[in-house]
Amino acid sequence: MEFKNITVIGSGTMGLGIAHVAAAGNFKVILNDVDTKSLEKALSTIQKNLAKSVELGKILQNAMDLALSNITLNTNLEDSVRQSDFVVEAIPERIDWKIDLFTKIDKVCKEHTIFASNTSGLSITEMAGTTSRPEKFIGMHFFNPVHKMKLIEIIRGLETSDETCKITEEISVKMGKETVEVNESPGFVTSRINAMIGNEAFFMLQEGVASAKDIDKAIKLGLNHPMGPFEMIDLVGLDTRLNILKYLHKSLGEKYRPCPLIEKYVNAGRLGKKVGKGVYEY
Repeated sequence: MEFKNITVIGSGTMGLGIAHVAAAGNFKVILNDVDTKSLEKALSTIQKNLAKSVELGKILQNAMDLALSNITLNTNLEDSVRQSDFVVEAIPERIDWKIDLFTKIDKVCKEHTIFASNTSGLSITEMAGTTSRPEKFIGMHFFNPVHKMKLIEIIRGLETSDETCKITEEISVKMGKETVEVNESPGFVTSRINAMIGNEAFFMLQEGVASAKDIDKAIKLGLNHPMGPFEMIDLVGLDTRLNILKYLHKSLGEKYRPCPLIEKYVNAGRLGKKVGKGVYEY
């Protein structure tokens, strides 16, 4: 069967980006959140990002208009998923919240509906096991900013079927993405490596090895990374990175123990670009 209707749950940075690329891929998209203002703000950001693409000559105006016409906003969770073929969850990295969400929508969605979690490191198998459709449950790890970053990590849980992987791959391609397939492991590929780099950068900052600015400069110019580790962590969110580190520490051992300095920053409310201050101030 043809998968046409996608629901994205969560209208934060990742959710709005996923809705953007799904709508641009000519899927009918429902963007769901509990708050109308959050949804309106998300739609405004999508409009701005599409308009910038038109200005730069990357897409035509009619492509922008089509993408926007494909998006519907909805604050009612059950109504948002009832007719969906494919649901992408993009809420905060709390496995208890995600499990609660999937348990609720599992009772409402059609039998063929596939569930995808945009987690950057949590267990797909654990989430899938709380639903009646573990074979139709998969991970889709998008990257920020979603409308610019080309990669999606597709994560197989223990019972994820080949058909679910195939459909997810096809949907990803229509969204304009390239994919890698990963067997479930804490942190997958990118989050596991990125968490280690960012954590070590914080230890160096804590020890006074160099300033944040110079550590970032060294990594960019010396190792040819497009962003320094502190620029990256400010973009991702210090609270998000700390939650990933805590999960990796619990799952994989001492080498992932979070640096005390990152915990201090989070406790001080320095969560990154989304609040205007993280390692740097914006």
